[in-house]
Amino acid sequence: MSTTADERKLTPRGRDRRQSLLAYATKRFAENGYHPTSVADIVDGVGVGKGVFYWYFPSKDDLLREILRDSIYDLRKTQQASIDAVDGPLDKLEAGVRASMAWSMTHPEILRLVAFAWTEQTFADALRRGEQILVADTAKHLRAAIDAGDIAEGDPELLAVAVNGISRQLSTPDTGQVKGGAMTSIDEAQIQERIELGVRMVLHGVRG
Repeated sequence: MSTTADERKLTPRGRDRRQSLLAYATKRFAENGYHPTSVADIVDGVGVGKGVFYWYFPSKDDLLREILRDSIYDLRKTQQASIDAVDGPLDKLEAGVRASMAWSMTHPEILRLVAFAWTEQTFADALRRGEQILVADTAKHLRAAIDAGDIAEGDPELLAVAVNGISRQLSTPDTGQVKGGAMTSIDEAQIQERIELGVRMVLHGVRG
């Protein structure tokens, strides 16, 4: 993390206030757009002054970068908890796919911000680094599956790109869009249907 606030030891109240700014900004950016949303809009929504905002974040751009970094960290933490609960490289791969897809489809506001961030060079580099980390995480389990003889020889990094691509594409349609002033989402049955399809495609694909 690069913000000044992260280099300080925040009080519980400070952490709560910073989290409130992050949460409110995430919602406003997703619903109203990043560029139309000002720092004044954010501090007014949270009920603090601009000085408080700049205590935690040097700029609005830094705030969005922090939202993206926190999201990648939370996604990886969620995946790791699911992966740690099972044994065997293919079981770990499946657990990671399930956790990744479930997390993505239950965070439509983050999907919208990620889609926007890819269009802006200012933020794309941070996303690219995050994607490289996710690919490396997936490749580790694919490499273990190759070594165990569970799947055919292949480039684990290339396979990881394909696995993550399938997971991402099945997670994004109809989610993270704004219609009628509200963020679109899908219901639990649709989430599970997409997860099962993603798992089938990934496991069938890597097994060959």
